[in-house]
Amino acid sequence: MNRKQSEISVNLPRELESLEPLVRDAINRWVSRGRITAKISLHLGETGYRGRALINPGLAKAYAKEIRKLAQDLKFDNALTLDLVLRAPGVFQVEDPLWETETFWPAIEKALAQALKGLLAMRQREGSHLAEDLSARVAAMRESVARIRQTAPLMVERYRDQLRTRIKNAGLEIPALDDERLLKEIVYFADRSDVSEELTRLESHFKQFQVCLQSKEPVGRTLDFLAQEMNREINTIGSKAADSVVSREVVNLKAELEKFREQVQNVE
Repeated sequence: MNRKQSEISVNLPRELESLEPLVRDAINRWVSRGRITAKISLHLGETGYRGRALINPGLAKAYAKEIRKLAQDLKFDNALTLDLVLRAPGVFQVEDPLWETETFWPAIEKALAQALKGLLAMRQREGSHLAEDLSARVAAMRESVARIRQTAPLMVERYRDQLRTRIKNAGLEIPALDDERLLKEIVYFADRSDVSEELTRLESHFKQFQVCLQSKEPVGRTLDFLAQEMNREINTIGSKAADSVVSREVVNLKAELEKFREQVQNVE
């Protein structure tokens, strides 16, 4: 699959090329996303081929005359052969029978329906495996989100301790915990690093994924959009939360989301 839209390639015999729009419409009624290649062959029955082979003697003689003349001018021996003359444009032609292409459509439509039913049955089996894999990815992301929620309240405390340690290492007097300047810096950090909204939106996307799993309609595009939105929230969390514990969880989230996005490309 791996296509956001349907991409249909139709390979028809020259005699049936006029049926290509009908073939495309039939496939589009069954498949809304992915790359589909349809190859239709025409096999003659017991009656054999009804066309006629035609040779243009006058044109053949004219070619032979010019070839002999050119051979003499170039001093070539045995330049003229029957095969060479027959290969000259217009000398040997095949007159096709008059095909009533529309009469072939019922048989082609029936064969297409059988092939597409088989395709959808196979995709349904693959879809069950894809759903299991995608669910596992979302479950792993849910666990990371839960861990971030658990550790987020501790970020401010860790930042405060780190700030006091840096001041001490610089040889300066360690401010008291209620020092106004220290409190202002901590409040600023807490506001800047708050990721509660992003976590809430991520959980909302996870719930939307569960809705998609229950849908009987094609959901590939919806899942693709959800993956983009998840990626946006995860990137925001990574940029806002300047904390080593949260950063590790963001790495896990990105790894699982990348696997999720790869699999979504195979969903109709």
